[in-house]
Amino acid sequence: MPLRVAVYPGSFDPVTYGHLDIIDRALKIFDGVIVAVARNSEKNALFTVQERIDMLTEILKDRPQARVETFDGLLVDYVRRAGATVVIRGLRAVSDFEFEFQLAQMNRNITREVETLFMMTSVPYSYLSSSIVKEVSHLNGPVDKLVPPLVKSALDAKFRPGF
Repeated sequence: MPLRVAVYPGSFDPVTYGHLDIIDRALKIFDGVIVAVARNSEKNALFTVQERIDMLTEILKDRPQARVETFDGLLVDYVRRAGATVVIRGLRAVSDFEFEFQLAQMNRNITREVETLFMMTSVPYSYLSSSIVKEVSHLNGPVDKLVPPLVKSALDAKFRPGF
């Protein structure tokens, strides 16, 4: 029986407990989850792609069925090359749905070989985004309950060097 592998793409700049919630729940459904860090994200990144890969790899080291990779170009092309058939997308609120629905429909238009699975973020993380974490951290606010300790340290190093 072939392995069921899903791809969870994103910028992960930085990874939050909301992202980890989706990863952990996807690992209960799939044999493997590839956490795919987008290289060509149009977002203004705080962390380099390599820093994000390193943080995710360290954080996920106790989850052997999860692996971290990077990609650029069309997501569906990467998904097929990776041997996966499902894209995982997390939804925080109804406002996320319209954009994610458009992407899923475009991916479906490109290929019928790849399905998109929407997962609602757990309630404690429904407001959480990497952008909010960066803003709160930049303003020296508490992010300890929003990100793993490794990410908190990395944020401190970016915003408060030498501290």
